[in-house]
Amino acid sequence: MDEIEGLIETPIMGGRSLADMLTLEWMLGLGGKLLAATLIFFAALWLSGFVARRIRRISEKRPHIDDTLFSFLGNIARWAILLIGFTLVLNNLGVQTTSIIAAMGAAGLAIGLAIQGTLSNLAAGVMIVVFRPFNKGNFVEVAGKLGTVKDISLFTTELASLDNVQHIVPNSEIWGRVITNFSAYPLRRIEWVFGVAYSADLKRAEEIIKRTIYDDPRALADPPPWMQVSNLGDFSVDFMVRVWCDAANFWDFKNDMMRAVKENFDREGIEIPFPTRTVFQHREAAE
Repeated sequence: MDEIEGLIETPIMGGRSLADMLTLEWMLGLGGKLLAATLIFFAALWLSGFVARRIRRISEKRPHIDDTLFSFLGNIARWAILLIGFTLVLNNLGVQTTSIIAAMGAAGLAIGLAIQGTLSNLAAGVMIVVFRPFNKGNFVEVAGKLGTVKDISLFTTELASLDNVQHIVPNSEIWGRVITNFSAYPLRRIEWVFGVAYSADLKRAEEIIKRTIYDDPRALADPPPWMQVSNLGDFSVDFMVRVWCDAANFWDFKNDMMRAVKENFDREGIEIPFPTRTVFQHREAAE
């Protein structure tokens, strides 16, 4: 019994003995701390959800803003508030959080160094989402890949190539390099080069090209089309033609006109030359 009484009177925490800790005053203080910690926890839980929802609603009210970034920022804010609330709960219960925060900082630094490649993709993804150099459905060339944008996330961008092959491109490979967006503007200019023989009637050839291309409904009158003789080559006289069209008609219009001009040249007797070589043979004087 003497040993038990001695144990009760022995200081355990903060200079208090077990007998002191079991007093009504101490129990009431502990109950108050537990109640305060509970209130802090639920308040942080509610506030984190409220702030996250408010951030997500920013993108909902503005359709031109991508909601991926604001969903990510909402999650960041939610977990930051929960972490602060958890720290306050521990402080309220008398737990020293200085060492815990230092350990978490060291762990965060180590994790950041280990996943710096992922973080660079994240940073590039944020820049892409904010500045929007391209959108879903655009036809682009990025990181040496050509295709239609199917999805943009904070870490990668998904492309579908012309033969419908999926390409997952890390965002760090895109941001900071040349981005070619073929769908950025509603109009595009097509350029053709048609070569005719030196013996051909240039005025007639020009009229055939104009009639074939300019009269097509896909050719726009504004900006006005342009055509001139651009080169006197080794085998042909080259006409350069530039016509504007809707971006959606670019490829079909360009390919259709190449075929149509060739067929009309054949029908009108305009020769399209191909490389030739003339060989002159000199006989010896004795022969």
